[in-house]
Amino acid sequence: MLAKVERIDPSELELNDKLIFINRVTKVVKGGKRMGFAALVVTGDGKNHVGIGVGKAKEVPSAISKASANAKRNLSRILLNGTTVPHEIVFKYGAAQVLLKPAAPGTGIIAGGSVRAVLESTGIKDVLTKSMGCSNKANVAKATLGGLTAMRDPKATVTKRRSSLKEEATGG
Repeated sequence: MLAKVERIDPSELELNDKLIFINRVTKVVKGGKRMGFAALVVTGDGKNHVGIGVGKAKEVPSAISKASANAKRNLSRILLNGTTVPHEIVFKYGAAQVLLKPAAPGTGIIAGGSVRAVLESTGIKDVLTKSMGCSNKANVAKATLGGLTAMRDPKATVTKRRSSLKEEATGG
């Protein structure tokens, strides 16, 4: 699922919230229908920090504030290569699958819906994406965040592999 990341203090960052989706839910009870709302919010500083939160309440404003607080609690630091992602990755969350691909400077964010909201909040300027599988906004957003947190620095990976090969060759 989603990778484990270190805690980030949201009070040190200038975060902007973006509402992705509000879902109206109804529970049928003996006396009639009980209305409720679920909100999906992405928060980020535009400088490699992003978080996603879901909030549920009887009124829309309280659902949004709960989702925003939840997103600030779940902030992640994202590795970038300039204005794009370091390498291509396909990440799956539930039945939602998201492909993130690096793009040349000036390309822009080629994405839609939840993917675009998460990438804009992160501060990514150039990326190509494809959303496959289910179109559930929450799962697509979580798949995007999972793909971003799973990114690794290619140079660090190469040096790590080379050092393990040298140890293997020397018999260590």
